Amino acid sequence: MEHLAARGITCPQPVKNRHGGMLGRVAGRPAAVVTFLDGVWIRRPSPGHCAALGEALAQLHRAGRDFPMRRANALALASWRPLYEHAKERGDSVRPGLGDEIARELTALENNWPRGLPEGVIHADLFPDNVFFLGDRLSGLIDFYFACTDTLAYDVAICLNAWCFEPDHSYNVTKGRALLKAYEKVRALTEPERDALPVLARGAAMRFLLTRLVDWLAVPDGALVKPKDPLEYYRKLRFHQSVKSVSDYGID
Repeated sequence: MEHLAARGITCPQPVKNRHGGMLGRVAGRPAAVVTFLDGVWIRRPSPGHCAALGEALAQLHRAGRDFPMRRANALALASWRPLYEHAKERGDSVRPGLGDEIARELTALENNWPRGLPEGVIHADLFPDNVFFLGDRLSGLIDFYFACTDTLAYDVAICLNAWCFEPDHSYNVTKGRALLKAYEKVRALTEPERDALPVLARGAAMRFLLTRLVDWLAVPDGALVKPKDPLEYYRKLRFHQSVKSVSDYGID
């Protein structure tokens, strides 16, 4: 967050202690204090909000180009089958046949996952509740817990899933076009990235389907944490499986 802020990205900043360190302990556990960020998150993003997000995402990717540290993505492709194995015995209790459908899709993703695309720092969780606005102006990005080193276009695919679907789970191509065009004004996608976008979007949907499914099956009745519906991402995955061309996402 310090690195990004020094390059113009508005995000919370870690507060250093009197010894210059960022990490301390509270009640015996590691802890840090970060600054407050003004703004609210948008529950029904408009195409304008999607455009602002696309521009900010590209700026984040550019700002991270010279970040020296690397952190593997703990929820990358290699982690998805273990998550599936953990949940498959009860997956059909959420939707009949869900386990077999996930298994087939995992095999397809493992066989076709893009390699050699541009990599760098990605946020990996840039959902609307992690993007703050003041009015229509994007005021900052928060929650870098999942930030890691991975394929930049995969971060774009995550955002298409998170920002460009309607409550009925239909894809809004106007929002997708706004997000992608704004992103490309700052950082143009390469042709291989464009070609890979449908597979990356399927992978992003699978990642959140699986983590939500595991949480859905693991959280006991009456828990304070309310699990999110995994079938939201099953429906998004079905859309991505039907995509015939990258133009379906709004790229000319």
